[in-house]
Amino acid sequence: MRFRAPPPPGNRAALWYFCETTIARRTGLRLIFLNRYFHPDISATSQMLSDLAFALAGAGENVHVITSRQRYDDAAARLPARETLNGVQVQHVWTSRFGRTNLAGRALDYLSFYFTASVALARLARAGDVVIAKTDPPLISVPAAWIARRRGALLVNWLQDVFPEVAEQMGLRAAAGAPGALLRRLRGYSLHRAAVSVALGERMARRVRALPGVRHSDVAVIHNWADGEAIVPVNPAANPLRAEWGLEGRFVLAYSGNMGRAHEFDTMLGAAEALRDHAEIVFLFIGGGHYRAWIEAEAKRRSLANVVFQPYQPRERLVFSLGVADAHLTCLRPALEGLVMPSKLYAILASGRPTLHVGDTQGEVAGILDAARAGFAVASGDAAGLAARIRELAAAPALRAELGRNARTVFDAHFSQPIAIGHWKQLLAEIQKAAARNKT
Repeated sequence: MRFRAPPPPGNRAALWYFCETTIARRTGLRLIFLNRYFHPDISATSQMLSDLAFALAGAGENVHVITSRQRYDDAAARLPARETLNGVQVQHVWTSRFGRTNLAGRALDYLSFYFTASVALARLARAGDVVIAKTDPPLISVPAAWIARRRGALLVNWLQDVFPEVAEQMGLRAAAGAPGALLRRLRGYSLHRAAVSVALGERMARRVRALPGVRHSDVAVIHNWADGEAIVPVNPAANPLRAEWGLEGRFVLAYSGNMGRAHEFDTMLGAAEALRDHAEIVFLFIGGGHYRAWIEAEAKRRSLANVVFQPYQPRERLVFSLGVADAHLTCLRPALEGLVMPSKLYAILASGRPTLHVGDTQGEVAGILDAARAGFAVASGDAAGLAARIRELAAAPALRAELGRNARTVFDAHFSQPIAIGHWKQLLAEIQKAAARNKT
């Protein structure tokens, strides 16, 4: 893989570049991550970033994180301005605090983070550093690319989604037409300036490589992951949440995680409606997000006594909240295939449970489940087909056990935390070597 190094400065900047490089060699190059959330936040992007940052720091890397003072589930949280966590230097910058209740407030939170995080990055970055920009908020990679270029640093885009296409598909008018074209140009700048962009799967990598001016070698694929030591298969009979949540003796079908705009829940509710007379089957929704209130209201409107809810669970209880299910549900709008990857899949595989995926039956998740024989995919809108698969699994404990074993097997082979972090270490080492070669 070839990497784009920062252009050599000219004229009077050459002396600055030489001094910065010399200092960097003496003190150690830094890995600087940008994301709106970090530990102790429990959101998916925060957990992935926290795992990687702590692992790199534990391996002796000089790791810094620029993040907000908020938490995903608590806009009023006030984390300290600076702290050191497990060897990671964390800078929490100020942002506005309107939260996720409406798009206008979220946009203002984004804008304030763009500004304060950019100022912090401009002060911190120096020649030879590697800046890894995630995609929360969208397009934070754009100011990161400009600052990295000015400071002689290298940029890595860690793509959790492909923006603005994902926003356009979800009906956001600001991402369509002329505004959308401008956003694409800005996004294109960050892709072109990056040493490499990391996609979460092959479908996403193909979408990014198809963008104007992006070479095949500019994009790497590293899946997200789960902690396979913390999340292990748990016998339902030994799971305390079965009794605590009143689920003993039931076939539990769980959706766990963010109920966001990228997901589609009408098919699941249609299946629950079709199975309302099967008292042994219960649909369990764990978590929150944009559609949580709508799902609750629809379940009440349709008088679905077989649909129950629980809040987000702390990470230390995740092994039990995932293990409480006999099978799991995931979903993704087909139009978003290749733009988003449901990262909850990795933890489900680690828990040794089958997955029923609602979405594109030829998509990334469907392909993983089919190749591993770890579950089934059902087309969006096919509530009858989903209900039929649920009845099949409920009536076949041997099949569930086989699919669950297959799930854990494919997880251990491809999606465990050590494997993913090993890929990241290799990628970052290659980038740093390429940068060193360009300097000599």
